[in-house]
Amino acid sequence: MIKEVLSIHGFESELIHEIEEIGYLKKVKAGDFVIDLRVQEKVIPFVLDGLLKVYKHKPDGGKVLLYYLEKGETCAMSIACCIDKRSDNIHVIAEDDSQIWMIPNTYLDKWMVKYPSFDRFIFNVYQLRFDELMDTIDSLVFSNLEERLFKYLLNTKQATGSFEIRKTHQQIADELSTSRVVVSRLLKKLELDDKISQHRNCIEIL
Repeated sequence: MIKEVLSIHGFESELIHEIEEIGYLKKVKAGDFVIDLRVQEKVIPFVLDGLLKVYKHKPDGGKVLLYYLEKGETCAMSIACCIDKRSDNIHVIAEDDSQIWMIPNTYLDKWMVKYPSFDRFIFNVYQLRFDELMDTIDSLVFSNLEERLFKYLLNTKQATGSFEIRKTHQQIADELSTSRVVVSRLLKKLELDDKISQHRNCIEIL
């Protein structure tokens, strides 16, 4: 499976062989921690199957969802911490049961110099997250909370590939840095507008 996923990015065959030799497979269940960049050894997660989500801790003890990682993707924040040799208030959690290829950080600098495809890959990872960051800033500046909530639901649908979102109102509130009461009220409004349908422990995008 690792060869299939790596070949998507046009990696040289020698690089694919090195990643196979150096990395190791990690299987996680939904809800499991994958990486905590505050304390764990620095590694780069490469998603083979499943879905991960990346959070940042806030000073008040809360957390903010930064982005999802799907098949074939890796974590820009993990790469940044590895390259800068620093810790950060970031952790990665499995949204679904997932299989991940874990790559030690000690090879990043070497591969970026030795393999043009890997250097381009790292640039593209940063560019993707930068574009997402700009979209988030636009949303915060120009959109109200109802629009942000609906966009969050659509992004979750796209990331999971399912029209059914199995999250509690409190989980959504935490990820949008607002209160459960506000989320519940706005979800009800979206339901009245025929944009969603709410069921027990499930929100369906219409």
